[in-house]
Amino acid sequence: MDKKHRNIDKKIISFIPDGEFYYQKGIKAMQRDRFEDAHKYLQRAVELSPNDPLILMQYGILIMEEGMFEEAYEILAAAHGLDPEEEDIIFYLAEVHAHLGLLRDAKIYAEKYISLAPDGPLADDSMEIIDFAEQEEAFFVDDEAPDGEVYFLQEKARRLMESGSFDEAIDILESIIVDYPEFWAAYNNLALAYFYIGKIEPAKELLYDVLDKNKGNLHALCNLAVFYYYEKDKEELDALLELLLKIKPYQFVHRYKLGATFALVGKHKEAYGWLRSLKKRGFEGDAGYYFWLAHSAYFSGNEAVAKEAYDNLVELDPSKAGFEPWKDVNAAAKPESYEQDREFLLSKITNKYRSERLLGFYLLGKSAHKQEIVSHPSYIDLEKLSVIEQLFLANSLNYEFTVENDFDHSFMRALETTELIYAQYQPLDKQGTHLFQMWFTLCEVALTRSYHFRNPAALAAAADYMFQSSRYKGVTKTAIARSYGVSVPTLTKYVNELIEFLPQFNA
Repeated sequence: MDKKHRNIDKKIISFIPDGEFYYQKGIKAMQRDRFEDAHKYLQRAVELSPNDPLILMQYGILIMEEGMFEEAYEILAAAHGLDPEEEDIIFYLAEVHAHLGLLRDAKIYAEKYISLAPDGPLADDSMEIIDFAEQEEAFFVDDEAPDGEVYFLQEKARRLMESGSFDEAIDILESIIVDYPEFWAAYNNLALAYFYIGKIEPAKELLYDVLDKNKGNLHALCNLAVFYYYEKDKEELDALLELLLKIKPYQFVHRYKLGATFALVGKHKEAYGWLRSLKKRGFEGDAGYYFWLAHSAYFSGNEAVAKEAYDNLVELDPSKAGFEPWKDVNAAAKPESYEQDREFLLSKITNKYRSERLLGFYLLGKSAHKQEIVSHPSYIDLEKLSVIEQLFLANSLNYEFTVENDFDHSFMRALETTELIYAQYQPLDKQGTHLFQMWFTLCEVALTRSYHFRNPAALAAAADYMFQSSRYKGVTKTAIARSYGVSVPTLTKYVNELIEFLPQFNA
């Protein structure tokens, strides 16, 4: 009996797939051009055999062919650590370094392959890498190219920041600046990481230190401008922007940084100039580049370029489809209208008075700045918003409401009233914003008192009449009632109801 069980156990164990099993399936899938299956099999092979250098190498090659060069480097470096003399691993390390533009390291690895296998199958390819690296070296000074190890630590930290793992990124970046005290990119990214977790002063001090030791560091200047913008330090921001406007960078990376910074702080015309200059010179941008190019182009009046850039963005990141800055924007809206005035919107949604914030949240749905403002890390704190504020914000974000109780019905009719008023005054001028400020004061009080908003058209007419008659002579109920399609007695009835919600001031 025991012998029989042992035999069964052996048979079961022999059918449990190991890393080699998935490795062979991955190779076969690659030979048949089934790269999605190959990726899946080789990834599983690495999970089951993480210490097999050849399995790691093959997975690294596949990842590199998919264009994920930083990830490929980490895998190939791990394989090299397991078998430092394996010739093929050394060659592919040369290739991945070349793809990443780290030509000094690419040349070193290619030369090492030649020394180990002068007649090897990859010798000619290695010589091509060496020749290319030597040609390119003529255009760079010795100190420009970063050391391979520090570059990848920096890239790992950047990816961690993008995924929200700021504490892990900070640990890596702090270790980099200890070992490489003049690697300014690490300082700049560390400052950003500090800023994102709320360590504002240490973040700024780090940038001041960079600028003290590396005068005119453009990334530090741009990051400081972003910090001042988020802190609403207009005086410091304006002074720094005056300096940045005078800078005329040549390198692509500096043009990109400057353009993105101008776009973020609302200098769209200047942003468009720099970002568009990259496109004209054949720059192949990432998702971030096309995001800022689309926004700066749209807000500077170059709609055709904006739409082309956003199409490029969606190709790179399909999740951005439907979030174009011009989506849901009234075709009649003008750049100078208040719906399109970003500073006006920000002044409303960050106002200390709830009625003012309600106006801001409502107009956000009419604005091309909606996605930009909503995605900002500090403009809107949902946990601090009242239910009414959350509902108006949800409406602007195109949420579908489920009406379940009396309050929901009241809110929907209040929203309908608001839309009727907006239809009369769009696009908003100064007079329109004053009417809306009055309306949201009334609306806020009415909702908190469980008012039913039974006749939206009459309420819109009543609010409009109350506003106009208090400011202008010759305003008649007849004209206002006609414009909203209600009778004068009905308008009068709802004027009397809305008066009850006017703020009460003690004498």
